[in-house]
Amino acid sequence: MKTNLILFILLIGTQALVAQQYNPDNVSKKAVALYEKAMTSADDSRYQEALGFIEEALKIYPSYLDAILSKAGILGEMKRYSEAAQAYESALFSDPEYAKEYYLPYSINLAGKGDFEKSLTAVNVFLNQPGLNETSKKAGEYRKKNLLFALDYKKSNTYDQTLMVNNAGDAVNSSVSEYFPSLTIDGKRLIFTRRVNNSNEDFYSSEWSANNWTVSQPLVGSINTPLNEGGQQVSQDGKWLIYVGCNFPDSHGGCDIYLSALTSGTWGARENLGTAINSEFWESTPCLSPDKNDLYFSSNRSGGYGASDIYVSHRLANGKWSTAQNLGPTINTAGDESFPFMHADNETLYFTSNGLQGYGGTDIFMTKKGLNDFDKPINVGYPINTIDNEGSLIVTADGKTAYYASDRSDSKGGLDIYSFALREGIRPVETSWVQGRVYDQNTKSGLQATVELVDVKTRRMVSQVQTDSDGNYLTTLPKGKTYAFSVNKKGSLFYSSQFVTSDSSSEKNQSIDIPLQTISVGANVVLKNIFFNSGKFDLLPESIVELEKLISLMKENPSLKIQINGHTDNVGKDADNLILSEARAKSVIAYIIAKGIPDTRLSFKGVGASAPIAKNDSEEGRAMNRRTEAVVIAK
Repeated sequence: MKTNLILFILLIGTQALVAQQYNPDNVSKKAVALYEKAMTSADDSRYQEALGFIEEALKIYPSYLDAILSKAGILGEMKRYSEAAQAYESALFSDPEYAKEYYLPYSINLAGKGDFEKSLTAVNVFLNQPGLNETSKKAGEYRKKNLLFALDYKKSNTYDQTLMVNNAGDAVNSSVSEYFPSLTIDGKRLIFTRRVNNSNEDFYSSEWSANNWTVSQPLVGSINTPLNEGGQQVSQDGKWLIYVGCNFPDSHGGCDIYLSALTSGTWGARENLGTAINSEFWESTPCLSPDKNDLYFSSNRSGGYGASDIYVSHRLANGKWSTAQNLGPTINTAGDESFPFMHADNETLYFTSNGLQGYGGTDIFMTKKGLNDFDKPINVGYPINTIDNEGSLIVTADGKTAYYASDRSDSKGGLDIYSFALREGIRPVETSWVQGRVYDQNTKSGLQATVELVDVKTRRMVSQVQTDSDGNYLTTLPKGKTYAFSVNKKGSLFYSSQFVTSDSSSEKNQSIDIPLQTISVGANVVLKNIFFNSGKFDLLPESIVELEKLISLMKENPSLKIQINGHTDNVGKDADNLILSEARAKSVIAYIIAKGIPDTRLSFKGVGASAPIAKNDSEEGRAMNRRTEAVVIAK
């Protein structure tokens, strides 16, 4: 008991030692009647009304301890944690013996307001009490474990506990609930779910204009129905909406995942994504990768690691989806994992879990996609995560702003959509993008082609995007890397370009329309990802991505013959430049031959500085002139 007394003094202060013993029999009948009314209201979740009755009772009998403790409990239910903790402290001061069983809820409310140190002291007082039953011990130990994690996280991470959370405003939020926010990559279109008529769920959108959201409107088309549509995510290019429909006539189980496409400004009829993804169980919270090739979702199907796991399915070359695969035990636990969100960097995954260590309830975690698996998830920390259940989180392309739904005190009604600045350390890679149209160089008509982005250092495919029927594309560019950018279509020469993104500054988004040349004699492509050291002719390893692309083209077209032309700028002697350009062209030819292409299909030429495509009076121009070119000489 001495340890309990010391901990109690630390919590409440030395004045608690003079507290008086409470006798409920002394409470006036009028105060009791008001208290009973309060309990009836509280049982019906009419909390504000209940608080009113309690305040009236306390005016009659200020030391009515049962009323004070009930007031604390109601305030806790309303997530008014600071007020709840104060009410518990008042009760504990009045009679610590009578209120001793309330140290656990007192501790919980202290944690709710972020006072983890004091909360740990309170839970220790609770656990040190003699005669606790096993259920109480288990509850106390669970809270203590969470508090120790919270304190350790606080020691290991620097963060501001006063998170500035901004309501999206009246244009987006209403007197009913709005949730599941999703954004196009430019951050200009917000699509979310709204609960209408108390039961139905429909999709609404709002546009970012003049630093404000426009008044939200239902999505145009046949996507909203009298049935429940929800849990949606819009693709980064704004062309697809992936979502959950429950108990639809064409469903395979309780809730299935569907897709709707935007055509001429109208959202089309739903498409069930089939049994490779959907099952007789519950599928929900879908999310597309930025290139629309990976679909992440949660499911409670059998064979997983817990009640609900996160799965992924890959879009195949024929447009169908592969059989969904469990993301494995690095992500999934014996608990529930849900709400996956893959950022525009196509590397950083956010999700929720109540099976990984956190603050209590369901927390948000972040993980990075490696070459073969995801990294160990990290908790995004307080005050994003709290003792309550956290839901879906999305992050803008620049990695700086997060959106989520919450029922905070300034809610317009039910759940509202909010945004806040995401702190360093839990941000994804800042990502820009390039978009445009791929078209036939001669006819100018749009082409369906494949747009690829490859990290030249790791040779890893970062994204592979299919243009739409009009040739439009969008691909993301996570900063800090050099990318080989190519556009490919059977029967055409591929297009080659390069993007160098820096770690230190934000990259500008770009719009690039790309002409493709039909394979014909005289057609040529500048190989912008063939690299040599200055003054040298040995191929650098970063050139392999481009060289393999050229080799694939020749294998797909077995009668194709090409000439490799080497070019330089005008720096140095013409004779030296001619020799260097020829040696570089020979290096390219040698690599291609070594990969099985007959030398009879290949030739080379050193051009030196004699055929510039830009002026040599700037470094930018000289860089353009230092190039390797592939020219079709026979098809």
